[in-house]
Amino acid sequence: MDKRDSDSVLSPSEDEKNLGTGPVQFQALGHGDLPPDPDADLSEEERARIDRRLLWKLDLRLIPWLCLLYLISFLDRTNIGNARLIHLEDDLNITGGQYNAALSLFFVSYSLAEPLTNILLKRLRPSVFIPAIMVAWGVCMTTMGLVHNFQGLMAARFFLGLAEAGLFPGINYYLSCWYKRDEFGIRAAIFFSAAAVSGSFGGLLAAAIGKMDGAGGKAGWSWIFILEGIATVIIGVASLWMVFDFPDEATFLSDVDRDRVLRRLKADQQSSAEHEEFRMTYFWASVKDWKTWLSAAIYMGADAPLYAFSLFLPTIINGLGYQDTKAQLLSVPPYAAAAILTVFIGFLADRTHQRGLCNMGVSILGVIGFAMLLGSKAPGVQYAGTFLGALGIYPCIANTITWVSNNTEGVYKRGVTMGFVIGWGNLNGVVSSNIYRRKDRPTYYLGHGVVFGYLFVFLLGGSALQYVLLRRENAKRRAGKLDHLVAGKSKKEIEELGDLRPNFIYTL
Repeated sequence: MDKRDSDSVLSPSEDEKNLGTGPVQFQALGHGDLPPDPDADLSEEERARIDRRLLWKLDLRLIPWLCLLYLISFLDRTNIGNARLIHLEDDLNITGGQYNAALSLFFVSYSLAEPLTNILLKRLRPSVFIPAIMVAWGVCMTTMGLVHNFQGLMAARFFLGLAEAGLFPGINYYLSCWYKRDEFGIRAAIFFSAAAVSGSFGGLLAAAIGKMDGAGGKAGWSWIFILEGIATVIIGVASLWMVFDFPDEATFLSDVDRDRVLRRLKADQQSSAEHEEFRMTYFWASVKDWKTWLSAAIYMGADAPLYAFSLFLPTIINGLGYQDTKAQLLSVPPYAAAAILTVFIGFLADRTHQRGLCNMGVSILGVIGFAMLLGSKAPGVQYAGTFLGALGIYPCIANTITWVSNNTEGVYKRGVTMGFVIGWGNLNGVVSSNIYRRKDRPTYYLGHGVVFGYLFVFLLGGSALQYVLLRRENAKRRAGKLDHLVAGKSKKEIEELGDLRPNFIYTL
């Protein structure tokens, strides 16, 4: 095997000694400069082979464990919908309005904490930050199984939202610092498909754990929270060894492979390889960027329906006449179909670079699905509508996040922007938590109508508007109409413009 392919991080190879590469020297390089190319003397075919091997190595080390973390996260935030079917409200003596309030409070704390979490992730390091928040929310989840009244449930949901806030935006930001722009989409899709898998898995798991009703003097819904919370704590502790830091510090990379990762990011016009120090200018650059807020509206158009769907699908199916365990099991197939389409759309959007068109096409499926739920009372038609609803919602979450990441340059600006976008989307979970009311069953016209509006106006309409505006902006850049922005500026100053650089072409 070529010594350039060595995975050893214990000692430098002869090539590395000769080149003088490694993380220490890289930090001394100028802003925007590249470390020496360890493959400069190789043919294009050999370089492509090494690049494929490096990418496969990154995938195996990063993606599987991160998918597991998000599966656990989504399971923990939505399992209350499954617990509701096995008498949570009756045992705690709470009303439907109080149940919805408990759902809403989670999204308040979750959304308020999100914009800051990516800054904490960058400053505290992923290998510390992610395990810490997992252990925290695992403890919160376990305590949900020990509550005896409405006040206890509210407190547990508030702190659960606070602890979980850093995972989804943090991991999407983290992955965007490892992969090129046309590689990130499929990996974000695989990562997010864990949410759909958790929906399938959650229904099956809840049906099984519900059989423990009465064990240890605890109700079946209580055991759902306790067992899943304990599992989260165990996985959080294991993450101390399974979650790695950013490319410039990741211990599983040899020095040569580290330079390869950093070089490929720079070649993709990304500043993920730079050692930026946080300044408030990055925060304000995100706030003043119109893309931040239009992207937030688009993401809201997918995220509010996502939470309405995932929190209330068992309830919707229950309203079609299916009871308890059967309703849990019937919630599995729509999630499974959504997971498959999510990964396919991630692959398609990476290959075509048409994320806006993918959003628009997929969202139409969701619009049709919820139109079926609104327009028919036949259980078969409505159940088919839940399939189309899932297919129209889940792929757009990962695709929109990737679209935001692709079009936001600068380490901290991207982190802040993703925090705003995801935080605003999740704040709309407050709406999602209150639109499926007991008094509206079995038709749930209010809930289905609100979700239909979000999909049609914000997801479909917002994606179309952003597609047009980005296309117009790219035309200006290609025509040289923005070249005056870099006139007289140094190389460092041009780099710091991020996605405002005239040569930065937006992904459509």
